[in-house]
Amino acid sequence: MIDVAAGERGPLRDLFPDRPGPLAGQHVIRTGLGRCLVDRWPAPRVAIARVAYDVQLAGQVERLDDDVLRDLTSIGFIDAPPPFRATVARVCPDAVRWSRVIATLESTDPPPRAPATIRRLGPVDAPALGDLGDEIEWISDSLGGPLRAAQSGLAFGAFVGTELASVALPYHLGAAHEDIGVVTEAGFRGRGLSPACAAHVADDVRSRGRTPSWSTSPDNLASLAVARKLGARKDRDDVLWVTGMEPPQPASESAPGDDT
Repeated sequence: MIDVAAGERGPLRDLFPDRPGPLAGQHVIRTGLGRCLVDRWPAPRVAIARVAYDVQLAGQVERLDDDVLRDLTSIGFIDAPPPFRATVARVCPDAVRWSRVIATLESTDPPPRAPATIRRLGPVDAPALGDLGDEIEWISDSLGGPLRAAQSGLAFGAFVGTELASVALPYHLGAAHEDIGVVTEAGFRGRGLSPACAAHVADDVRSRGRTPSWSTSPDNLASLAVARKLGARKDRDDVLWVTGMEPPQPASESAPGDDT
Protein backbone atom coordinates (compact mmCIF):
# COMPACT_ATOMS: atom_id res chain seq x y z
CA MET A 1 0.00 0.00 0.00
CA ILE A 2 1.05 3.61 -0.59
CA ASP A 3 1.91 5.96 2.27
CA VAL A 4 0.31 9.30 1.34
CA ALA A 5 2.41 12.36 2.23
CA ALA A 6 0.94 14.87 4.68
CA GLY A 7 0.41 17.60 2.11
CA GLU A 8 -1.39 15.32 -0.35
CA ARG A 9 -4.13 13.85 1.85
CA GLY A 10 -6.90 16.34 1.03
CA PRO A 11 -8.62 14.10 -1.56
CA LEU A 12 -9.11 11.44 1.15
CA ARG A 13 -11.64 13.54 3.08
CA ASP A 14 -14.60 11.89 1.38
CA LEU A 15 -13.45 8.41 2.45
CA PHE A 16 -13.52 9.14 6.19
CA PRO A 17 -16.78 10.23 7.85
CA ASP A 18 -16.71 13.52 9.75
CA ARG A 19 -19.03 12.78 12.65
CA PRO A 20 -19.01 12.86 16.46
CA GLY A 21 -16.54 10.43 18.01
CA PRO A 22 -13.13 9.10 16.97
CA LEU A 23 -11.77 10.87 13.90
CA ALA A 24 -8.35 9.40 13.18
CA GLY A 25 -8.86 9.69 9.42
CA GLN A 26 -10.01 13.29 9.44
CA HIS A 27 -7.31 14.11 11.99
CA VAL A 28 -4.37 12.87 9.89
CA ILE A 29 -5.74 14.75 6.89
CA ARG A 30 -6.30 18.01 8.75
CA THR A 31 -3.12 18.04 10.85
CA GLY A 32 -0.63 16.21 8.63
CA LEU A 33 0.31 14.05 11.61
CA GLY A 34 0.31 10.26 11.68
CA ARG A 35 0.09 8.09 8.58
CA CYS A 36 -2.45 7.35 5.88
CA LEU A 37 -2.00 4.35 3.57
CA VAL A 38 -4.07 3.62 0.47
CA ASP A 39 -4.25 0.82 -2.11
CA ARG A 40 -3.54 3.14 -5.05
CA TRP A 41 -2.96 6.79 -5.83
CA PRO A 42 -4.83 8.69 -7.11
CA ALA A 43 -8.42 7.40 -6.75
CA PRO A 44 -7.84 5.21 -3.67
CA ARG A 45 -10.42 2.53 -2.91
CA VAL A 46 -9.40 1.76 0.67
CA ALA A 47 -7.50 3.71 3.31
CA ILE A 48 -5.95 3.07 6.73
CA ALA A 49 -5.27 6.10 8.93
CA ARG A 50 -3.21 5.94 12.11
CA VAL A 51 -2.32 8.65 14.62
CA ALA A 52 -0.84 7.80 18.03
CA TYR A 53 -2.65 4.57 19.01
CA ASP A 54 -5.81 5.20 16.98
CA VAL A 55 -6.52 3.50 13.66
CA GLN A 56 -9.44 4.07 11.31
CA LEU A 57 -10.40 1.98 8.27
CA ALA A 58 -12.46 3.24 5.35
CA GLY A 59 -13.41 2.32 1.79
CA GLN A 60 -13.69 -1.09 0.13
CA VAL A 61 -12.67 -3.88 2.48
CA GLU A 62 -11.78 -6.25 -0.35
CA ARG A 63 -8.94 -3.90 -1.35
CA LEU A 64 -7.33 -4.03 2.09
CA ASP A 65 -3.86 -5.55 2.45
CA ASP A 66 -3.90 -7.97 5.39
CA ASP A 67 -0.17 -7.60 6.12
CA VAL A 68 -0.41 -3.81 6.28
CA LEU A 69 -3.47 -4.02 8.52
CA ARG A 70 -1.66 -6.45 10.83
CA ASP A 71 1.39 -4.21 11.01
CA LEU A 72 -0.53 -0.99 11.72
CA THR A 73 -2.82 -2.55 14.31
CA SER A 74 -0.35 -4.58 16.39
CA ILE A 75 -1.20 -2.31 19.32
CA GLY A 76 -3.94 0.30 19.47
CA PHE A 77 -7.63 1.09 19.03
CA ILE A 78 -9.26 0.21 15.71
CA ASP A 79 -12.28 2.09 14.39
CA ALA A 80 -13.63 -0.46 11.91
CA PRO A 81 -16.96 0.08 10.11
CA PRO A 82 -19.18 -3.04 9.97
CA PRO A 83 -17.87 -4.28 6.57
CA PHE A 84 -14.33 -4.41 8.02
CA ARG A 85 -15.07 -6.22 11.27
CA ALA A 86 -14.84 -9.78 9.97
CA THR A 87 -11.48 -8.92 8.42
CA VAL A 88 -10.22 -7.37 11.66
CA ALA A 89 -11.29 -10.49 13.56
CA ARG A 90 -9.45 -12.71 11.07
CA VAL A 91 -6.26 -10.65 10.80
CA CYS A 92 -6.17 -9.63 14.49
CA PRO A 93 -7.61 -12.68 16.29
CA ASP A 94 -6.68 -11.29 19.72
CA ALA A 95 -8.60 -8.04 19.19
CA VAL A 96 -11.00 -7.25 22.04
CA ARG A 97 -14.34 -5.53 21.48
CA TRP A 98 -14.61 -2.26 23.45
CA SER A 99 -18.06 -0.68 23.68
CA ARG A 100 -18.24 3.08 23.32
CA VAL A 101 -20.82 5.79 23.90
CA ILE A 102 -20.60 8.81 21.59
CA ALA A 103 -22.19 12.16 22.45
CA THR A 104 -22.14 15.75 21.32
CA LEU A 105 -21.70 18.49 23.93
CA GLU A 106 -24.56 20.96 23.74
CA SER A 107 -24.14 23.16 26.82
CA THR A 108 -23.35 26.84 26.37
CA ASP A 109 -23.44 27.57 30.11
CA PRO A 110 -20.36 29.15 31.71
CA PRO A 111 -17.62 26.62 32.49
CA PRO A 112 -18.05 24.91 35.88
CA ARG A 113 -16.10 26.52 38.70
CA ALA A 114 -13.09 24.64 40.03
CA PRO A 115 -10.45 25.31 42.71
CA ALA A 116 -7.72 25.96 40.16
CA THR A 117 -6.48 28.46 37.61
CA ILE A 118 -7.62 27.36 34.18
CA ARG A 119 -6.06 28.83 31.06
CA ARG A 120 -5.04 28.11 27.51
CA LEU A 121 -1.67 26.39 27.33
CA GLY A 122 1.19 27.80 25.27
CA PRO A 123 4.77 26.88 24.36
CA VAL A 124 6.01 27.77 27.84
CA ASP A 125 3.85 24.92 29.20
CA ALA A 126 5.47 22.17 27.12
CA PRO A 127 7.71 20.97 30.01
CA ALA A 128 4.69 20.66 32.30
CA LEU A 129 2.82 18.64 29.66
CA GLY A 130 5.86 16.43 29.28
CA ASP A 131 6.01 15.87 33.04
CA LEU A 132 2.48 14.48 33.36
CA GLY A 133 2.26 11.10 35.05
CA ASP A 134 2.74 7.91 33.05
CA GLU A 135 -0.96 7.07 33.28
CA ILE A 136 -2.09 10.25 31.52
CA GLU A 137 0.86 11.38 29.40
CA TRP A 138 -0.95 10.07 26.28
CA ILE A 139 -3.10 13.21 26.20
CA SER A 140 -0.67 15.04 23.88
CA ASP A 141 0.10 12.08 21.58
CA SER A 142 -2.44 12.86 18.87
CA LEU A 143 -1.15 16.43 18.54
CA GLY A 144 2.45 15.31 18.09
CA GLY A 145 3.69 15.29 21.70
CA PRO A 146 3.98 17.84 24.51
CA LEU A 147 5.79 20.57 22.56
CA ARG A 148 3.48 20.54 19.53
CA ALA A 149 0.39 20.23 21.71
CA ALA A 150 1.48 23.24 23.76
CA GLN A 151 2.31 25.21 20.61
CA SER A 152 -1.06 24.38 19.01
CA GLY A 153 -3.00 26.73 21.27
CA LEU A 154 -5.77 24.11 21.46
CA ALA A 155 -5.14 22.76 24.97
CA PHE A 156 -6.38 24.11 28.30
CA GLY A 157 -4.86 23.27 31.67
CA ALA A 158 -5.90 23.55 35.31
CA PHE A 159 -3.10 24.68 37.62
CA VAL A 160 -3.21 24.08 41.35
CA GLY A 161 -0.53 26.42 42.55
CA THR A 162 2.20 25.96 39.97
CA GLU A 163 1.37 22.32 39.21
CA LEU A 164 -0.44 21.31 36.04
CA ALA A 165 -3.18 19.08 37.45
CA SER A 166 -5.57 18.58 34.53
CA VAL A 167 -5.41 18.96 30.75
CA ALA A 168 -8.12 18.95 28.09
CA LEU A 169 -7.79 19.33 24.33
CA PRO A 170 -9.43 18.25 21.08
CA TYR A 171 -7.83 14.82 20.73
CA HIS A 172 -9.15 14.33 17.19
CA LEU A 173 -9.83 17.23 14.85
CA GLY A 174 -12.23 17.01 11.92
CA ALA A 175 -13.63 19.69 9.64
CA ALA A 176 -17.02 19.71 11.40
CA HIS A 177 -16.38 17.89 14.70
CA GLU A 178 -13.64 17.73 17.32
CA ASP A 179 -13.52 14.90 19.87
CA ILE A 180 -12.37 16.06 23.31
CA GLY A 181 -9.87 14.28 25.53
CA VAL A 182 -9.26 15.16 29.19
CA VAL A 183 -7.00 13.82 31.93
CA THR A 184 -6.41 14.67 35.57
CA GLU A 185 -3.52 13.64 37.78
CA ALA A 186 -4.64 11.00 40.30
CA GLY A 187 -3.94 13.19 43.32
CA PHE A 188 -6.24 15.95 42.04
CA ARG A 189 -9.29 13.91 41.00
CA GLY A 190 -12.64 14.57 42.60
CA ARG A 191 -12.26 18.37 42.49
CA GLY A 192 -14.14 19.13 39.28
CA LEU A 193 -11.03 19.90 37.25
CA SER A 194 -11.95 17.68 34.31
CA PRO A 195 -15.34 19.27 33.54
CA ALA A 196 -13.91 22.75 34.04
CA CYS A 197 -11.04 22.14 31.59
CA ALA A 198 -13.20 20.28 29.09
CA ALA A 199 -15.82 23.05 29.12
CA HIS A 200 -13.19 25.58 28.07
CA VAL A 201 -12.14 23.32 25.19
CA ALA A 202 -15.76 22.74 24.14
CA ASP A 203 -16.37 26.50 24.02
CA ASP A 204 -13.19 26.92 22.00
CA VAL A 205 -14.32 24.23 19.54
CA ARG A 206 -17.65 26.00 19.08
CA SER A 207 -15.87 29.30 18.49
CA ARG A 208 -14.23 27.67 15.46
CA GLY A 209 -17.65 26.71 14.09
CA ARG A 210 -17.32 23.03 14.93
CA THR A 211 -19.21 20.64 17.21
CA PRO A 212 -17.45 19.21 20.29
CA SER A 213 -17.98 15.51 20.93
CA TRP A 214 -17.26 13.07 23.75
CA SER A 215 -16.33 9.39 23.54
CA THR A 216 -16.27 7.02 26.50
CA SER A 217 -17.22 3.53 27.59
CA PRO A 218 -20.63 2.77 29.11
CA ASP A 219 -19.03 1.58 32.37
CA ASN A 220 -16.99 4.75 32.89
CA LEU A 221 -19.41 6.46 35.23
CA ALA A 222 -17.01 9.30 36.04
CA SER A 223 -16.53 10.20 32.38
CA LEU A 224 -20.26 9.98 31.73
CA ALA A 225 -20.86 12.30 34.69
CA VAL A 226 -18.43 14.85 33.24
CA ALA A 227 -20.20 14.63 29.89
CA ARG A 228 -23.58 15.29 31.51
CA LYS A 229 -22.20 18.43 33.14
CA LEU A 230 -21.23 19.62 29.67
CA GLY A 231 -24.67 19.06 28.19
CA ALA A 232 -24.01 15.70 26.55
CA ARG A 233 -26.54 14.57 23.98
CA LYS A 234 -26.13 10.96 22.95
CA ASP A 235 -25.32 10.48 19.28
CA ARG A 236 -24.92 6.70 19.13
CA ASP A 237 -23.46 3.52 20.61
CA ASP A 238 -20.33 2.34 18.88
CA VAL A 239 -17.40 -0.02 19.27
CA LEU A 240 -13.61 -0.01 18.93
CA TRP A 241 -11.35 -3.04 18.70
CA VAL A 242 -8.38 -3.08 21.07
CA THR A 243 -5.20 -4.90 20.07
CA GLY A 244 -1.96 -5.54 21.92
CA MET A 245 -3.35 -4.44 25.29
CA GLU A 246 -6.34 -4.75 27.56
CA PRO A 247 -9.14 -2.21 27.07
CA PRO A 248 -8.47 0.73 29.41
CA GLN A 249 -10.30 0.59 32.70
CA PRO A 250 -12.41 3.58 33.83
CA ALA A 251 -9.74 5.00 36.13
CA SER A 252 -7.35 5.41 33.19
CA GLU A 253 -9.88 5.90 30.42
CA SER A 254 -8.63 7.07 27.04
CA ALA A 255 -10.54 9.48 24.83
CA PRO A 256 -11.58 11.21 26.92
CA GLY A 257 -12.35 10.30 30.52
CA ASP A 258 -10.72 10.10 33.88
CA ASP A 259 -11.87 10.10 37.48
CA THR A 260 -13.35 13.47 38.34
